[in-house]
Amino acid sequence: MKIQALTRRGYELASRAVCLIILLVFLPSIAFAWSGECVAVKDGDSIFVMNKGTREEIRLQGIDCPEWGQPFCGRAKKFTNQMVRGKIVEVEPVTTDRYGRTVALVTVDGKSLNKELVRVGLAWWYQKYAPNDSELERLEKEAREAKRGLWVLPNPKPPWVDRAEKRKAASR
Repeated sequence: MKIQALTRRGYELASRAVCLIILLVFLPSIAFAWSGECVAVKDGDSIFVMNKGTREEIRLQGIDCPEWGQPFCGRAKKFTNQMVRGKIVEVEPVTTDRYGRTVALVTVDGKSLNKELVRVGLAWWYQKYAPNDSELERLEKEAREAKRGLWVLPNPKPPWVDRAEKRKAASR
């Protein structure tokens, strides 16, 4: 009986120690939401937000706006600018991309910038990076059917296709 109690106690202590180690190892990588002023708009899906005195580039999660030179690129930037520039936004980091940018969900005045861009037809649902986002999928489908924004075009070229074509041409 005494041995079982000691074994159980040892197991409990070991379990707590493992949990503590996991927490200490992974806590720094857990991203917490934060707020800051949007000080600049790079393009439709990239903005700069002040975070603890530093200007941080934010890439919007799950969407892709038209590239420079593509139809509706300017409109996407203008829409983003009107929605967030000079305002306090809530940034919910999801990951960091290969360029070191924070990839995040951005909210302003209770509205999701990511979703609003898709809803008004100024961005694609970027299925590759948000495969299970049924809300973005639904919003894109509705924008397509209503022919809002870039969906007035007969066959709008997705930005990832445009980028791939430019890379291929540059490598020739």
